[in-house]
Parts: sequence; C-alpha cells; structure tokens
Amino acid sequence: MRHAVIACLTTIACLAHRAAPLAAQSTASPSKAFTARQVPAGAAVDIDGRPHEAAWGAAEWRTDFLQKVPLEGGTPTATTEVAFLYDEDALYVAARMRSTDPSGIPTTVARRDQFTNAEHFIVALDTYRDRRTAYVFSISSGGVRGDYYNPSDSEGDREMAWDPVWRADASVDSLGWYAEMRIPFSQLRFASGGEQLWGVQINRWMPHASEDVYWIVIPSRETGWASRFGELRGISVARAPRRLELTPYVAANATFEPSVPGDPFNDGSVSSARAGADFKMGLGPNLTLDATINPDFGQVEADPAEVNLTAFETFFSERRPFFTEGNQLLVGDGADFYYSRRIGQAPRGSASGEYVDFPSNTTILGAAKLSGRMRSGLSVGALAAFTGAEEARTFDTGSGFGRVPIEPFTAYGIGRVQQEFGRNSSTAGVSLTAVRRDVPEGSALAALLPRSAITGGGDVNLRTARSEYEFSFSFGFSHLTGDPDAILGIQRHPAHFMQRPDATEFTLDPARRSLSGWGAGMSAEKNSGRHWIWEVDVSAESPGFDLNDAGQLGSANDISVDASLMWRETEPGKLFRRRSHDLYAGRSWNFGGIHTGTESSLANNFQLRNFWQLFLGGFVEARALSDDLTRGGPLMGTGFGHGFDLSLNGNEGSPVTWNSALSYFDDEFGGWSFTARAGIATRPAPRWSISVNPRWSRSVVSRQYVAALPGGPAATFGTRYVFAFVDRNTLSAQLRLNYAFTPDLTLELYAEPFAASGEFHDFGELGAARSRDVRTYGTDGTTIVREESGYTVTADGETFTLPDRDFNVLSFRSNLVLRWEWLRGSTLYLVWQQDRSGIADRDVGLRSLFDTFDADGRNFVALKMTYWLAAR
Repeated sequence: MRHAVIACLTTIACLAHRAAPLAAQSTASPSKAFTARQVPAGAAVDIDGRPHEAAWGAAEWRTDFLQKVPLEGGTPTATTEVAFLYDEDALYVAARMRSTDPSGIPTTVARRDQFTNAEHFIVALDTYRDRRTAYVFSISSGGVRGDYYNPSDSEGDREMAWDPVWRADASVDSLGWYAEMRIPFSQLRFASGGEQLWGVQINRWMPHASEDVYWIVIPSRETGWASRFGELRGISVARAPRRLELTPYVAANATFEPSVPGDPFNDGSVSSARAGADFKMGLGPNLTLDATINPDFGQVEADPAEVNLTAFETFFSERRPFFTEGNQLLVGDGADFYYSRRIGQAPRGSASGEYVDFPSNTTILGAAKLSGRMRSGLSVGALAAFTGAEEARTFDTGSGFGRVPIEPFTAYGIGRVQQEFGRNSSTAGVSLTAVRRDVPEGSALAALLPRSAITGGGDVNLRTARSEYEFSFSFGFSHLTGDPDAILGIQRHPAHFMQRPDATEFTLDPARRSLSGWGAGMSAEKNSGRHWIWEVDVSAESPGFDLNDAGQLGSANDISVDASLMWRETEPGKLFRRRSHDLYAGRSWNFGGIHTGTESSLANNFQLRNFWQLFLGGFVEARALSDDLTRGGPLMGTGFGHGFDLSLNGNEGSPVTWNSALSYFDDEFGGWSFTARAGIATRPAPRWSISVNPRWSRSVVSRQYVAALPGGPAATFGTRYVFAFVDRNTLSAQLRLNYAFTPDLTLELYAEPFAASGEFHDFGELGAARSRDVRTYGTDGTTIVREESGYTVTADGETFTLPDRDFNVLSFRSNLVLRWEWLRGSTLYLVWQQDRSGIADRDVGLRSLFDTFDADGRNFVALKMTYWLAAR
C-alpha cells in the first residue's frame, strides 16, 4: 500500500509539472462583452414583460447567439436580442425572442423555480468575477420566475434554495415572446466601489423544440461554467446598497391522531401558536449576516420512508431554507465536516414508562450565519446555532408523572475561510467545527454523548487554464472529549467497531476520555479533452476519525484508491448525439492492512438522436474480508458478486417525460436483488402537473446480521455471530400533483405510500474468524425449532432463543401545501401533513399501497405567514 501511495503522489507531481505551462496561459478576457447603459435621470422602466420604454431604445442590443443543441455552434432557428440597463438600485435585463411559430410557444404556469416545457430565458451573473460562482435568474414564457446559485464552476451544480427578492415578467405576441427582469443590487454580492466588471452568460432554452441557445457556447468536450463567461461592463455603483431585511412570521398548528385510552399525553389533538423571525443585514459591502430566532420548518417536505436493516445511519438531504441558502460557503473539499441536519436532529436519549411523550426533534432556539467574499478573493462562512435541552414526559400508574432528560442544551459552531489565488481561480481553504453540550459529569446524558467535539482541516484545489486539469489535496482531524462511557460508546459505534477482537490497528479502552483521528485525501483529474478524461483518488480515515457530531462519516479505518478512465464522443453521429464509456476500478484496505473490498465497473451512456438517454452498466465485486459485517465481531469473508444497471429516459423537453430503470445483483452465497423503477410526468393543462414514480424491489440478503450471543467457540472468540437470509419485498410510489393558479399562488401535493416485508430464514453462525462460510442451524448436529415468539436453537450442547424478526410495514406520508407569495418576499403557507404507519396483514403487493391509506397515523395542519421588510 505504501508503494502505491508513493507512486500515486509521484504521478500527481509529474502531471502538475507537465501542466505548469498551461497554468501560465491566463484565461484571457473574453472578446465578447455586453455594456449596460444607465437609465436616464427621471426615466423609469416598468417591469411588464414589454420592453417598450425609451430607455430600452438607447440600450445596446446583442444578437450574437449560437446553438449548443442540436448543432454545437450552429445558427439558431430564431433570433434572440438581449440588452442591459441599470440605475442606482438595480440591474435591468430585457430580451426579445422571435419564433418561427409564435402560436406554438408553451405558456405553462408553475411554481417559482420549477422548469417546465415552456421556453426559458436565463441570465447568469458572476458578480465577483471569480470565474467560479454565479447567480442565475430565469423567466419562462409562462411568466414563471426561477433563481439559483452556482457554487462551483459547473452549470449543473445548483443551490435551488437561494431565493432573492426580485421582479420579472413575460409576454407573448405574434412575433414571439418578451421578457423583462429587475434585479436589485441588494440581492447580489459584489465588490464595492467604482465601475463593475462582471461575468455574464445568457441562455435561451426551448425544450419543446429541443433547441438550446447560448451567448457563450462552452464546447461539450470541455469543462467549466463561470470561468468561461463573457463580460458585462459599464455598471457604476455610486453607493453600496442598503442590505437590511427582516422577515417575521406567525404560525399556528394543530395535530390530530388516534387517542390511546389511559394515555394522559394523547387525547387525540394538540394545538399551539408561535412566532419568530429571520434577519439579514449587510456588514459593509462584502459580508452578510443571516439570523433566525425560533425558526419554523412546518412547510418542509417529509423525508421518504425506509426500512434500514444495516448498522449505519441514513443521511437525508437538507430541505430547510435557512440551512440550504449559502451552504456552499460552509462546505469545502475533502471530509464532510458539516452536515446541517445535525442541528435540530431527533433527541438521542431514551425514556421508559407506561406512557411516554417523546419530542420528535430538538428545538432550535436560534442560529446565525456570516458569509461573503472579499475583493481579494477571500470567502468567509461562519454559523452558530443553539438547540434547547429536551425532556420526555412519562407516566406510570404507581409513580405518576415524571420527566427524563433526553437531549442537552447544545451549541454548534461552523466556520470556513477560502482564498482564491492564481490566474485560474485555484483555491485553498480551512474548515473548523465545534460542538459543546451541557452535560453534567456522571449524568445519563454524559454517559451517552461526548461533551465536546472539535473537527477541522484544510484543502487545496489547483486548476490549470480552463480547468483542463485539477489537483486536490485535503487533510482533516477530529478530537472528542467526554465521560468514559460516552467515549466507549463512540469506540463501539458502527463508524469504528473498536471492540473487534482480532484487530491489530487499535484497542478498545474503556477508561479513555477522548478520541482523536485524522483523514486525508488527494486526487488528480483531467476534465477536458476531445475524447479522453480521467480521475485518480486516494483517501484515508484513521480508526479514531469521527465527524458525526457536526458532520457525517459512514465509517473510519479505511484506505481506498480509485481510478476512472472515460472515452467520450461529443459530436453527433448517425446513431447517437453523444456517448461515453467509463471504466472504474477501486480497492480498499483498513489500517491493519486487511483487504476490505475491490470493485470494478463499466458505465456506458448514450444520448440518442431523439434525445432519449440510455445507460448500460455492469460491475463486479471481488472476494474480501469485512471488518463491519459482524458488527464489532471478528473479520468475516465476503463473496464474489456481480450485477448490472439499465436505464432509459425520454426527452426531458417533451410535454410528457418519463424514465425507467432496472438493476440486478447476485453473490456466490445465493443472495440477489432486483429493482425496477419508473416515472412519468405530464401536464394535462398549462396549470396542472402530475408525476408518479413507482419503485419495486425484491431481494434475498444472504448475510444479514441477527445477533451476537455468548457461548460461542474459540474460533469466534467465545461469541456466536448469528446471521440469516432475509427475503425482502418493497413497494413504493411517489406522487406529485400541482396546480398553479398563478406563478405566485400554487397548490402542491406530495404523497408516498410505502410497504415493505421481510422474512428471515436459514439462520446460522459464523464458523470461524475470516471465514466466509456460515454453519446453518438444523445441520451439523444443530437443531432449530420455530416457536410462537421466535426460534429455539440447540448447538454444541447449548440451547438459546432467537427473536422473530419478520416484518410487514405500511407507511403513508404526504404534504399538501398552499403557497401564496402575496407580496414580493412575503408568503402565506397553509399546510396539511399526514404520517400514517401500520402493520400489513399480507405479503407486500399492489394492494398494500392502498392499505396504507387506512393505517393509523397523525394529521398535522399549520398556517404560517411571513412578511418581508427591507430598508430602502
């Protein structure tokens, strides 16, 4: 392994040396540039989708647009004209978009930020001129606004939660359609003082015609986005905009669920009211302070249902607006030091009693973020948040009511600084996180949670001209302190499994009061080229590395080397518009030198002439030794496996879009899985949209961990590690039904019925450490008898029981949200959420999805109103 790492470092150093001359070739200022003209004094621009004012007549109009799709560099089928104006408060954009068939221009209406089959006019602004980030604004031919943030030099990397307050409108006539935008300077971030020089890109997307037109066409065989923009000149901002915004809210909600006789905490309903506020203030021209007091996320969509039979945590995506906006300034390359869903997560303590009232989440008392970018290229991001102490209420007939602490008061601190340097916008950054919990010495929570956790690290990203080559390096550390019981729990956690009896790289220490570790990684990649691109990655996480107080880490004690080589064709041919073939290989070890996995795959992507997307892929997994399959027990052999993936998706610009996929896997022990999923989305009328995404999975898990029991043989260190086959069947369907009264008044339904079953059979135990064979009960002198509540097993003269772990689960989750932006930046929400769960009385089938509607559950109704106030 040491030689492999040294060889990889040498290779990267050589590549960096060869690429050095490219780095010296500055991405010279583009020859294409727009000039924004100032609105004459006393004049005004009315944002009505009709650029008829005299000021527009004096503006510079550009028509030099080219196709990227279907013919890269080709002449568009219709003319597009664009101009820019500005005044002391805002930037104005206007577009005249001719059409060969104006009557056929779709005028689909949807909620803000939803891209439809309507035409779209899109403006991207690199206001810092950092050639890496961009603010993007769009308006559709149906009058639907969209906005998002590009945190990296990639068109597809989008932060959709960014919601500035701005205006736009569109109109359609006999020649085509027209768009106007007013973008307040207060909603942008840029270096103050004098005349501005911004990057700009303009895109007209016509999905119904499968045509995509750009001002700057970035070749498909090359990479980059903001780094390739043209220039927007002429804007002179005499004074920095006053960036002071306050958005207070009031909310009321009620919860209804079936009452439980005798339960003093549940009489069938509970209601409450609350208030809070979000605050935004500019600190000088470059920094912004965001704060929230008693935030409310009642309108946020629920997480999908799942049945997790693994030892590892499921990480869900963030949907809460306060944490998604500006998140890119807190996240760097390398390890995941910051995972925002740690803030406000479910309490980790436990409480018992005849009846228990257990809160589902910790309360966020308040949070604040500081973010921005200096003229020097220094980006700053910092977040502080506080969650309150939580208690569960209990009731027992004999002792009466009680309260049990289940989560302490906790303070979170997240910080990152990143400096851009060089002519190609390379970066170097440092991240730091700190978590502090108020847990008294010797308390139950002190035995469960570390008192403090500090993590951090640095990363460097070196880019050559036009980002043809990139080289990345990262390093991180973690340090946790707390009572011995809490640190012991972390050592035994699935991220570490330090109780493993045959480990040579660490020892379990019950007296330890701290745990430290490190992680590192490096990569080299070629992003552009006529046909060939490639990537090489090396990473390592030491056994004690732990990020799961403020960040996320699946498992530590890993060393991995990965490489991929892709051949692609970006010029259209007789059968395909483009295609690629990606060969991947990866191998991993732990710090004891044990080979823990090898995988190789071949992925083939094709875009057909009719814009359908076809994917064909296959993969192979080699035999190895797992250090987590026994969940803290000895090493266990894994078998050879292989599988394939197939998907076919329709033209995403069509009025009816669809997707389909199949995947299959099997292993040498008789395990296998088959998954089929599909989706269809349509707009039966301009204001309606419907999508359905069913998914069915059937699998047999050949090595499902069941239990670790005493009395095992010396070959497994005196413990029986029991496994079973699990026959699983899962069926779900995600449904979305939306109606747009106007772009600012929408009704949206999300619903997901979910059913899953699992049958455990063929129980057995690991015969010896490092073996891949399981001694099946009922053979080799052992017996197993099915009882009413489980199984009775006799092996080696001992009798023990195993619980019945079969399951049949029903779940139904839904959100119905009426959203009305009654004033710019001010919104009214009316929300109805359902969360139903139950036990199926039959094997999972199509009828099970309908059974979920009859399951018991909780209904949550909320009304929330926000009001946006801004300094003028």
